[in-house]
Amino acid sequence: MTKKVLITGFTGQVGSQLADFLLDQTDYEVVGMMRWQEPMDNLYDLTGRINNKERVSVFYADLNDFSAIARMLEEVRPDFIYHLAAQSYPKTSFNIPIETLQTNIIGTANLLEGIRQLKEKNGFDPVVHVCSSSEVYGRAKPGEVLNEDTKFHGASPYSISKIGTDYLGQFYGEAYGIKTFVTRMGTHSGPKRSDVFFESTVAKQIALIEAGFQEPIIKVGNLSSVRTFQDARDAVRAYYLLSQESYKGNVPCGETFNIAGEDAYKLPEVIDLLLSFSSRHDIKVETDSERLRPIDADYQMFDNTKIKSFIDWEPEIPTSKMFKDLLDHWRDEIKKGKVPLNR
Repeated sequence: MTKKVLITGFTGQVGSQLADFLLDQTDYEVVGMMRWQEPMDNLYDLTGRINNKERVSVFYADLNDFSAIARMLEEVRPDFIYHLAAQSYPKTSFNIPIETLQTNIIGTANLLEGIRQLKEKNGFDPVVHVCSSSEVYGRAKPGEVLNEDTKFHGASPYSISKIGTDYLGQFYGEAYGIKTFVTRMGTHSGPKRSDVFFESTVAKQIALIEAGFQEPIIKVGNLSSVRTFQDARDAVRAYYLLSQESYKGNVPCGETFNIAGEDAYKLPEVIDLLLSFSSRHDIKVETDSERLRPIDADYQMFDNTKIKSFIDWEPEIPTSKMFKDLLDHWRDEIKKGKVPLNR
């Protein structure tokens, strides 16, 4: 029988690219959970298949509505659940802390509690990937390499919400035997990356400047951060491989994994690399105080040893290609007449 996959956060960069991967690499049926008013920009390449019911469909629900989550689980009964939905913007979380905590913590609890109740009712037993974040480590010390045992340090309402998400994934696995695993993904990017994230807003601004919609000045926030980058398309491959090992019983319930790129950049180096792909040589960079966070995660370097001991995986897409693809994505959007906000 063909297996079913449920993806929460279906309309996001990672959710939509995970759907692309699964449709291309497996014979699974894919169900994407979304709220009815969410933008469809990242799904236009799939709308034909969705309309024709070719192995992919949409289920409208909201993480904050337990009855909708319970109905979705009962009707879909997926073999695999990739829980990617979240309020995922750290800087935005300072402005909407309650919504961030509600969606990411209580929303995750709604999903996991719905799974627990259905498991007790009739043996429902899916593999559940809970997507946490490298932001759980917060403000790491310069030179510190982050592994799965590194102490958490909430540096934003978002990071605190993901600490709660992380613990929920572990708890429901350990307490109720639900086949959960938790990933703490470092900075990931590439095509479809939201423009609220650093490298994407820089790429978007370059594309706007090239098209004549912005003066040749890139506005940025804190540039003192050092972090690794990986392409989200590499990350979804790791998600899939971990889910397969969990299905086979090779991943203990509630296990946690770092997953990050292995190329480290200072943020000014990211700007220089993106600018190297442009024919414009008059672009300047200015700090915009409105783009600064009250607290920032300035240093994020990760140890991928654990995940590599469970799956045969390593990042394959060069970061230079990832950044180039991201810039080309914004160029293509603008050519289509989709002029984005300057934020």
